[in-house]
Amino acid sequence: MPGPGPGPSAGPSDETPGRTSDPSSSPAEASAAPATPRASAATAGPGRGTVAVLGGLVALGPLTTDLYLPGLPAIADDLAADPAAVQLTLTFSMFGVAAGQLLFGPLSDRFGRRPPLLAGLVAYTLASTVCVIAPNLPLLIGARFVQGTAGAAGLVIGRAVARDRFQGVAMLRFLASITLISGLAPILAPIIGAQLLRVTSWRGTFGALTALGLLLALVAFGALRETLPAGARHGGGFGSTLRTMGGLLRDLPFLGLMLTGTFGFGALFGYISGSSTVLQHVYHVSPQTYSLLFGLNSVAIVAMTQINGRVLARRFTASALMLAGLGVAVAAGVVLVLVTTVWDFGLLGVCPALFVMMGSMGMILPNSAAQALSLVEPQAAGTASALLGTGNFLCGALVAPLSSLGGRPSAALLAVVVLSSAVLASMAYVALCRPWRARAESAGHPGSRAG
Repeated sequence: MPGPGPGPSAGPSDETPGRTSDPSSSPAEASAAPATPRASAATAGPGRGTVAVLGGLVALGPLTTDLYLPGLPAIADDLAADPAAVQLTLTFSMFGVAAGQLLFGPLSDRFGRRPPLLAGLVAYTLASTVCVIAPNLPLLIGARFVQGTAGAAGLVIGRAVARDRFQGVAMLRFLASITLISGLAPILAPIIGAQLLRVTSWRGTFGALTALGLLLALVAFGALRETLPAGARHGGGFGSTLRTMGGLLRDLPFLGLMLTGTFGFGALFGYISGSSTVLQHVYHVSPQTYSLLFGLNSVAIVAMTQINGRVLARRFTASALMLAGLGVAVAAGVVLVLVTTVWDFGLLGVCPALFVMMGSMGMILPNSAAQALSLVEPQAAGTASALLGTGNFLCGALVAPLSSLGGRPSAALLAVVVLSSAVLASMAYVALCRPWRARAESAGHPGSRAG
């Protein structure tokens, strides 16, 4: 059982299972602390091989979701199914990703990172094979749920490995690196899927996912070493996992960071799910123009993530970067609401506001994850990562239909969803994490960086 974190913010949450560091400290501040053997190893930064492997594992989720989307009409025709029912293949896949993180995160804390990861990749490959040969829609929906559940292993264990191997600025750089890889996946996946449909059927896209799952399983088996030593694993069963989860959820700084990331992801997914219909049906842009706009906004997220992890994290505390990102997100959300309800600027008003909003996610999402993971010990990192990811995907599933309430897409509703998510993220961070305390305490330490 870890000891309580120091500082005046100590309280009931200090005895949280898996808690390790001062809740008011940030990854950037932690990197300024006296070096430990683990900290010294972490300062070298992630190797390219590790980044490539874990980036591929994290990208498996977006590829699973987006690669087959161009083939949805063909699935409906081939299986003689209602197009609305075919959409359930996407919904159940997302629920599978959420459930899978709750499964594989705790398993990786108990048995190490490699065994659950390899088991998940094998199950993913088998589920993808079932998708290829599925003779009817119910079986395809079930296989998609299993596929999403198994594919979540790479997503949740990838973050846990980051906690095992790195800390402080090194962890932010690592998350920035794998985000660069995974951020390209949703941009390229529909394009690749559309090209695959030129030479094969929708079943061929699932065949490609089967081959990808098998390839990642082989690469992970040969190249990814165990990062959680046997002595650092927890030996409890399901009850111990529940106690760890409960302790983390009662820990106000961790809960605040989790909710900040969750609502930030809500803003991101509200845009992803609503922008296509809003831009094409409300503002009448062509599919090609929409693809260009979507790509530009995706580049904003990826570029800001890189700047955050490689430049800003070396100069400012994570709490300062979080406040800056949240402030920009709220400001962009306010502008978006105004240009869709008061000022009729059309695309000239909407597109820049969305671009800035998506760029702010490149600061909010990696910093909230890095700060949250820095608060837990390695034996609880998988469980903590599971809570972070599950909250994100559940929030994304809930906000997805909001921009089309009333039966038709609405730019104003999309703007309200995005702004509300940004405001809730800001409230969670300020109320539960109390960043001003971190700034006050860091000012008293000569080695810490002002934010």
